[in-house]
Amino acid sequence: MSPAEQFLDHSAALLDRVRAQLPEIGRAADWFAETILSGQMVHVFGSGHSRILVEEMWPRYGSFPGFNPIVELSLTFHNLVVGANGQRQAMFLENVSGLAARILRNFDLKTGDSALVVSSSGCNVVPVEMAEEFQRRGVRVVALVSSAHADASTSRHPAGKKLQDCADLVLDTGAPVGDAMVRIDGLDTPVAPGSTIGGCLVVNAIKAEVAQRLTAAGQPPKVLTAGALVGSERATELFEAAYDEHARRLAGYYAGLGVAN
Repeated sequence: MSPAEQFLDHSAALLDRVRAQLPEIGRAADWFAETILSGQMVHVFGSGHSRILVEEMWPRYGSFPGFNPIVELSLTFHNLVVGANGQRQAMFLENVSGLAARILRNFDLKTGDSALVVSSSGCNVVPVEMAEEFQRRGVRVVALVSSAHADASTSRHPAGKKLQDCADLVLDTGAPVGDAMVRIDGLDTPVAPGSTIGGCLVVNAIKAEVAQRLTAAGQPPKVLTAGALVGSERATELFEAAYDEHARRLAGYYAGLGVAN
């Protein structure tokens, strides 16, 4: 079997793993839809390459308002690799205790909010503390991890916690220990990771379920849609309406900052 065939076979197994979690995916969708229907937001956070799944959720074609993508560039800006803003610094900052609280200091979180926190290992400090901080403020947390990898990894959290310890619901990308899925003859370490594939399956399955719930409740979402599908005029109308809604929802998370209760 060629390396490409191996990768595709392993990827097909990820689909089976995600399918096995349909009840849990439905529960996450219930929580997220409840939040969005109440006029609030689902906060989505991931550091490192987990940022990919944050932006997969919103904004892109086939997605809709109601999600607040929290992407901290200092933790996710990978393309320079070395030098200023390089990967060494990002990986260092990912394990600085207290950074999560400073990030969330920018938002006036509300009872009834929910959150999706993504981390393949579930062991770096910032995602774990992000989940802790959400829960401390009464926000329900769904964690997305690679369960096998997280179980085999050592937490860097000061109290030894992992992301799955700080979540109300845990979902699994299905990726193996170490993430990479393909073994090459003569190469002692595997290549071609799977967590992004499994993670994209999970978040889009949730997204589809949320859209169904919003529509059934009489609040169909404003979906970012290509002009090739609906025509340029309708596509522009949807883009403007979706971004306006996002702005209105997000404004509520700034209005109460620093106001004494």
